[in-house]
Amino acid sequence: MEVGIVGYGVYIPLYRIKVEEIAKVWGADAERIKRGLFLEEKSVPGPDEDTATIAVEAARNAVKRAGINPQDIGAIYVGSESHPYAVKPTATIVAEAIEATPDLTAADYEFACKAGTAGIQTCMGMVGAGMIKYGMAIGADTAQGAPGDPLEYTASAGGGAVIVGKDGSQCLAAIEDTYSYTTDTPDFWRREMRPYPKHGGRFTGKPAYFKHVLSAAHGLLRKLQLAPQDFTYAVFHQPNGKFPLQAGKELGFTKEQIMSGLLTPKIGNTYSGASMIGLAAILDQAKPGDRILVVSFGSGAGSDAFSILVRDGIEAKRDAAPMVADYINLKINVDYATYTKFRQLLVR
Repeated sequence: MEVGIVGYGVYIPLYRIKVEEIAKVWGADAERIKRGLFLEEKSVPGPDEDTATIAVEAARNAVKRAGINPQDIGAIYVGSESHPYAVKPTATIVAEAIEATPDLTAADYEFACKAGTAGIQTCMGMVGAGMIKYGMAIGADTAQGAPGDPLEYTASAGGGAVIVGKDGSQCLAAIEDTYSYTTDTPDFWRREMRPYPKHGGRFTGKPAYFKHVLSAAHGLLRKLQLAPQDFTYAVFHQPNGKFPLQAGKELGFTKEQIMSGLLTPKIGNTYSGASMIGLAAILDQAKPGDRILVVSFGSGAGSDAFSILVRDGIEAKRDAAPMVADYINLKINVDYATYTKFRQLLVR
């Protein structure tokens, strides 16, 4: 039996703030920013939301869609760069919340925005080796961006969860293979005890994002002897709305292949959740036989690429949990003052 996805789920906070609202505070040109980033608004976590609560909701939705007993999950990995505790795992909170068995292994992962897909690879190995029946990988973040920094326009909140299994009758999509590309490229970082990350400006583009995304994608295509036209959809990590389109174009993918999973223009960059929520948006509409390319990116720097082939099981399970569009369409816009309060940017 093949290793594949037996369930997936997402969570995106209700609140949004528009680019114009942030730009107004800093005296910036909103239209120029919107064009430059291909971005309209971003999600904002509520005052009672953090990476743990987002991960829990995504995990619950994944279990619902999978239709499995959470007691059969043998591993839970939560990837994030905004874990609520410096010392205490988010993964154990998720395990308790979904009523998983304590006879499991759990850990938090950190590799900037690709920590969630690193968890998928770990689950693939453990399931494939017969060590566990099901493994859950989660990518979730309440991304940080310093007030006034360009990151403030995109850094958002959300999460996606994927349950990996080896049960052919329950498989929504087979994971055909994976390929990673990693180097020591310091394009983005946050030192211990610092509230906001630093970044290398334009250095984050060509030598970081594009080098790693393109290298991982090329490596997987060579490994599987596939071409862009063999894929129905493609999802790339989306720090803004333009980078994924440019990466896809350089690889030979069309805009139509990419747009279904391109969510940053509507919800911003959910960091570790970005490529996983993008994949979920495509699974929400994909048909059996469709092939999906997924390429994550994490600063520091590395990319994980996956080829995913949709199976017949998708049709019976798709409506078992909220879809990505349900969360995107249900929203409340807030002003900058409310955003500041929710994000605790001003401390008394």
